[in-house]
Amino acid sequence: MFSGTKFVLNLVFIRGFSGSLHLVLLFGLFISCLCKKFRLIHGRGGSKERFIKETKSLYYKQTFICCLGLSVFNLVLCIVNYFYWYSNDWSEENVVTLLDSALRTLAWGAVSVYLHTQLPTAESKFPFLLRVWWISYFFICCYCFVIDIVLYLKQVALPIQSSVSDSVSLLTGLFFIYVGFFGKQDGENTLLSKPLLNGCYSIIEDAEPNKSKGNATVTPFSSAGIFSVLTFSWIGPLIAVGNKKTLDLEDVPQLDTGNSVVGAFPTFRNKLESDCGTISEVTTFKLVKALIFTAWKEIALTALFALVYSVASYVGPYLIDTFVQYLNGQQEFENEGCILVSTFFVAKIVECLAQRQWSFRVQQFGVRIRAVLVAVIYNKGLTLSCQSKQEHTSGEIINIMTIDAERIGDFSWYMHDPWLVLVQVALALLILYRSLGLAAISAFIATVLVMLANLPLGKWQEDFQDKLMESKDRRMKATSEILRNMRILKFQGWEIKFLSKIVELRKSESGWLKKFVYTKAIASFVLWGAPTFVSVATFGTCMLLRIPLESGKVLSALATFRILQEPIYNLPDTISMIAQTKVSLDRISSFLRLDDLQSDVVQKLPRGSSHTAVEIIGGNFSWDLSCPNPTLKNINVEVFHGMRVAICGTVGSGKSSLLSCILGEVPKLSGTLKLCGTKAYVAQSPWIQSGTIEENILFGKDMDIETYDRVLEACALKKDLAILPYGDHTVIGERGINLSGGQRQRIQIARALYQDADIYLFDDPFSAVDAHTGSHIFKECLLDFSSFKTVIYVTHQVEFLPAADLILVMNDGKITQAGKYNDILNSGTDFMELVGAHRKALSTLSSAEAGPNENINISDKEEDLASRNGVMGKEENRDVQEGKTDDVLGPKGQLVQEEEREKGKVGFSVYWKYITTASGGAFVPFILLSQVLFQLLQIGSNYWMAWAAPVSDDVDPFASTDQSVVDLDIPYRVGAVAFYIIQILSIIALLSQVAWQIFIICIPVIVASVWYEQYYIPSARELSRLVGVCKAPVIQHFAETISGSTTIRSFDQESRFQDTNMKLMDAYSRPKFNIAGAIEWLCFRLDMLSSITFAFSLVFFISIPKGVIDPGIAGLAVTYGLSLNMLQVWIIWNFCTMENKIISVERMFQYTSIPSEPPLVIESSRPDHSWPSHGEVEIYNLQVRYAPDMPLVLRGLTCIFPGGMKTGIVGRTGSGKTTLIQTLFRIVEPAAGLITIDGLNVSSIGLHDLRSRLIIIPQDPTMFEGTVRSNLDPLEEYTDEQIWVALDKCQLGDEVRKKEGKLDSIVTENGENWSMGQRQLVCLGRVLLKKSKVLVLDEATASVDTSTDNLIQQTLRQHFYDCTVITIAHRITSILDSDIIVLLSHGLIEEYDSPSRLLENKSSSFAQLVAEYTMRSSSSSE
Repeated sequence: MFSGTKFVLNLVFIRGFSGSLHLVLLFGLFISCLCKKFRLIHGRGGSKERFIKETKSLYYKQTFICCLGLSVFNLVLCIVNYFYWYSNDWSEENVVTLLDSALRTLAWGAVSVYLHTQLPTAESKFPFLLRVWWISYFFICCYCFVIDIVLYLKQVALPIQSSVSDSVSLLTGLFFIYVGFFGKQDGENTLLSKPLLNGCYSIIEDAEPNKSKGNATVTPFSSAGIFSVLTFSWIGPLIAVGNKKTLDLEDVPQLDTGNSVVGAFPTFRNKLESDCGTISEVTTFKLVKALIFTAWKEIALTALFALVYSVASYVGPYLIDTFVQYLNGQQEFENEGCILVSTFFVAKIVECLAQRQWSFRVQQFGVRIRAVLVAVIYNKGLTLSCQSKQEHTSGEIINIMTIDAERIGDFSWYMHDPWLVLVQVALALLILYRSLGLAAISAFIATVLVMLANLPLGKWQEDFQDKLMESKDRRMKATSEILRNMRILKFQGWEIKFLSKIVELRKSESGWLKKFVYTKAIASFVLWGAPTFVSVATFGTCMLLRIPLESGKVLSALATFRILQEPIYNLPDTISMIAQTKVSLDRISSFLRLDDLQSDVVQKLPRGSSHTAVEIIGGNFSWDLSCPNPTLKNINVEVFHGMRVAICGTVGSGKSSLLSCILGEVPKLSGTLKLCGTKAYVAQSPWIQSGTIEENILFGKDMDIETYDRVLEACALKKDLAILPYGDHTVIGERGINLSGGQRQRIQIARALYQDADIYLFDDPFSAVDAHTGSHIFKECLLDFSSFKTVIYVTHQVEFLPAADLILVMNDGKITQAGKYNDILNSGTDFMELVGAHRKALSTLSSAEAGPNENINISDKEEDLASRNGVMGKEENRDVQEGKTDDVLGPKGQLVQEEEREKGKVGFSVYWKYITTASGGAFVPFILLSQVLFQLLQIGSNYWMAWAAPVSDDVDPFASTDQSVVDLDIPYRVGAVAFYIIQILSIIALLSQVAWQIFIICIPVIVASVWYEQYYIPSARELSRLVGVCKAPVIQHFAETISGSTTIRSFDQESRFQDTNMKLMDAYSRPKFNIAGAIEWLCFRLDMLSSITFAFSLVFFISIPKGVIDPGIAGLAVTYGLSLNMLQVWIIWNFCTMENKIISVERMFQYTSIPSEPPLVIESSRPDHSWPSHGEVEIYNLQVRYAPDMPLVLRGLTCIFPGGMKTGIVGRTGSGKTTLIQTLFRIVEPAAGLITIDGLNVSSIGLHDLRSRLIIIPQDPTMFEGTVRSNLDPLEEYTDEQIWVALDKCQLGDEVRKKEGKLDSIVTENGENWSMGQRQLVCLGRVLLKKSKVLVLDEATASVDTSTDNLIQQTLRQHFYDCTVITIAHRITSILDSDIIVLLSHGLIEEYDSPSRLLENKSSSFAQLVAEYTMRSSSSSE
């Protein structure tokens, strides 16, 4: 009986039996896999569809992790036992125990692989083999644990490793019994339609209804359990998807309500309004208060995690002295070493969990804060008054949204640092006081001195940051203005001048950036030297006070300094970030305090409550409230429902201001303005959104096919849509860049009509369209489609006035005449001047139709070209009308493409280009050398301290948005990666010097770390790229909203645009949120691996016999090992962040590699200074398309514009007139054919040489922010006297003289404080200053009245009588005195001849166009 009991209690039997059972399990798994593979190959081959019950245990992941953990645990145990027994005598019991650990490692590793490859399966529970094994394993565990207790009661000494192993085994056995027999499963029917691959079938992880698609599924974080939250397993499926394929936005889950701006913004807004009353009274303090209130729970929770992390990080330094004494043989109690190791390990685990949760949740907080700030800035931008807009340009506002809001979101990383550094210093001082006594006071004083030294540096950084942001604003404002008007700059040949302006602004910005960076470098120098300074002060005090410096106490102090150095190192960044964030908060609160539109300008009456649609009584309105002269004076108007009201007057008389007044855009000084009914507005400058034509027309309303077709017909858009490659689904570029002016105008008219409003406001809608289209629009849109609506329209075309029920004549901001056409015709001079000018133009037209005054001689060559082009044009035009365009159109493609997104790994070339951009990378070796020296000297000094200090024999019982990123972020990331790599290599070298055996565990840990990083980085990289791709629509939508805010408000669409902004912001936040989760997923796992390495090192140190390793040096290794997990995480984190951030560099290189225009100057091919001397333009077989995959716009033009003569170009809207002019200036390069001027091929010379020799008044009159002088003479080539002469000639001299600053009068962004007609006159002034032999007029007088048009034409005839003048005009009278008429149709020359000859042929298209214009105009003058 006794011998049997003894046998049962024998450890050799127990371990041998356990190992045998694990070997049986290995054999069983092997046979099971073989059988399954055999059945799949021979029994179920081929592709097969079937329904199965897809079931996944709720504890599948936990089971897998538990099995894998057991394998790793037994591996560590095996290695520890091997080294422990290696230095002692081997025994039979030791050998069997070692074999048992090895077999356990293999068996549980095999189970992990089995679970990973075979589950989830179609079974309803875990496989039978596993469940049988788990029962057996549980009984073995219980048996071993009972034996341990019996032996303990018999006072038999057991190795601590054996007790720990049996305890862990029992706990895991209980878990396996639960999941194998009591764990719940969930399942659903799934159709498997994938073929069997390599003998294995693949199961769809999620059935169709529950696919984790970003557009349908909320982030798993919202419903994750505590284990998933702690380990970040909820992000695992997204990382797995990213590892298999390139992530797209639809793969990224939606944010839950708590993290979405839709859920967070109302709370923020309500708090802000409750504190401030209105947004306009917000202060920086109240803004911060509202932000804190929005996420106070997250702030409190992260503060708790930060505190726990700080306390846990100081457990190691606190225990190092005790650990060194233990290694020296000073053992206080039994198993002290194991308890110390356990304490170290548990503290590391707690530190890891707290740090990871802290890090993730501050990023979560940052995402939310950034989103609500963007929302409030966007909403404010929608309500800004005109004067506020003039104070802050769109570039500045976009800067506030993109940079300042982003920076405040990033501050979440640093928000706990100010108080946390105090906590960490206090903990450090307590530990130092325990170790070194009163010397801790020196450490405290030294630390305070270091912090005080940063106060002036922090103030300087704040000042420099303020200046940096101001200079960045100026550069961004100038850049956005230049990009917006790039076509005008190219037309005028001003690229070099404006490029130099950008360069100068960037130099100014770089100057402040250097000052900021240098100040930060000084602060870093002070604080990086702080640990050494504190160490010297502390140990020096110990020497003065004769406090013994024992190795344990020294190492405890060094470990404390090492952990304290992290917050001290980060202090410069924290101070810098506080300074930057304060500047950003001040800028945002200042922006929010800007004046809004007056809310009481318009008194809105309920729909149908009044017969009056619009009523103004005694109205005085002014754009500038500080100006003594109101914009509109004593306005009295009453408009009834159903009336058509026309507004006319000379340039600058206040016509557009009156419409803006009705919309409520102009501040009211006095009077009453009432409005009854919904309204729709058509601006003088078309505002088109990026998107499809259909989206622009619907403008948020649901599709009604019948109404939509009627609108297209009324706006004459059907023919245009038939030509466009994708019809109404053609994507329009920013501001409608790929449409003609007439098409843009008609699209916004269609947008207004589709809204079915009660009141329509049209601001000169006919100026950008030809005569035929204008007549069609007037009849179909204003008369028929809106026959029962109230229509108020501004027009310069007198022929559209007789149809009005009421005509308002404006002059100098007053209504000088009001009534019907015939009633006011003879009642005042203002209207008579307009009608008289119109009749004068008609008389010219009549005389031209009656017969030519003189015959224009056309050379034989020109006549041949005219004849040939006329025939070709008509034949091909018929083909176009009949749809026979054949292949000439080429392949169809969208002109506007989505932003290109790089995919895959960021290439080394990007890093190399970045590193070598500055001085060819010459400074890189010196930077690396300095980092290496810093680390070597620091370790060397600590090594000497540990070696030189004695080990105490006494035991003391009491006894760690793209340019802005490139400027301020990437350099520090690159430096951090290099620095931390050098640090960790130094620590590894130190550990290897102490005990090379540690590498046995280091190698698999490093391999696992690299594998995790490689598994993670594809998802992180693509998520970062998605951030960049999703950010662009937010900025673009904001910019479009700012420019079109008047139109948006006029349609009462503010709420829809605010919702769109929130959706775009959430789309931007989704990848940001998941990036935060993904990086913490990686860091948590790396932390665990580092903690295992550290624990293994500690176990090794307590296991080796005394005297093998010097306790002081071992303690130094532990001191550095405490930061091993932090360094490994920081390396991977900084590397991944660097790769994420380097995408900004990649995007910049991507933009710089976009094919540029040909050179501005070709030195080998420069024209003579006198070129062009004659100005003859010859065009041969000219073919033009806007992109390689787009159809031809000009389809083989051949003609001559004779030198010194006037050529008029006419044609329907979209016929190619403006494209021809763009090709002449080489804004668009020909696909085939050529253009010569005086025999010189324009494609053979530099762009600047070409454009600077031509002059143009473009279709879109553009003014730049600055002064009147800088707009007329940006190159500073002319005297003030010459400028005044030009202003007088273009009818603007008197207007400018009225202004206080005269030539230095301010011009706001886009020339918003000048009317459209005045802007066109400024463009005329530019060409009068810059004389050239070739003048192009592209709808130069479309926005001026007939009287001003006649004066302009007279001025041009006087000053350019000997020049080649090429005129595009929709007013027939503007081109009737031309020598040659070119009529374009669908990109072909349909007619080419003198006006007289074309008019003689009554069947010619030109004659029909003139007849139509004459008929329309004559009706108004009868």
